[in-house]
Amino acid sequence: MASSLGKEQPVAVAVPGEARVLEALWQASPGPGGAVIAAPHPMYGGSMSHPVVYEIAHAMHRRGVPSLRFNWRGVGASPGRPTAELDVAMTDFAAAADHVAHTVEGPMLVAGYSFGAALALRFAPRERRVRGVLLVAPPVRMLAELDVDAWQGPLLVIVGSRDPFAPPEELFGQLRRLASAELRVIDGADHFFGESLGSLAEVLDVAWLQRSS
Repeated sequence: MASSLGKEQPVAVAVPGEARVLEALWQASPGPGGAVIAAPHPMYGGSMSHPVVYEIAHAMHRRGVPSLRFNWRGVGASPGRPTAELDVAMTDFAAAADHVAHTVEGPMLVAGYSFGAALALRFAPRERRVRGVLLVAPPVRMLAELDVDAWQGPLLVIVGSRDPFAPPEELFGQLRRLASAELRVIDGADHFFGESLGSLAEVLDVAWLQRSS
């Protein structure tokens, strides 16, 4: 996919304690703070070039929020072997967040799609600079394994009405205890959004980024 974002540049994200750097793209924008955007599952080809991940970065850019999206180890030019181990993925996510923290000042947003969404929510309570969390199509099975209550800050969840991995009614049941959580449902969209990608960016802009960045 050809990039139309502009001011986008490849960067290398160092993983602390390892002789490893992750492939990433930094999307510059004039606003304060910055966002980390996590890709879907590395074992199923999830990468930073996925159309949904791209749309999240596009929405951030439209609202003036700088963002970093990265490839998990073993994906694209990130060295290593793809793995389903959550602790390994958390190490990669933390490295990306650390890169953002050292690149820009101000609050941090963490975001992710599918597998990446669950990792974003898992990471958020561990970093004091995180001020908001965006989850796109988070699998309910993965959320059930998390202490969702550990994050009490702003939380936006965007999901398609026909997503078999993230049924809206089940997500509502998991998140209803969180006063700051918002669930936005895109009618007719499934887990991959397809023709609803434009709606994803619009919902993100209007419902959340304007007041959270």
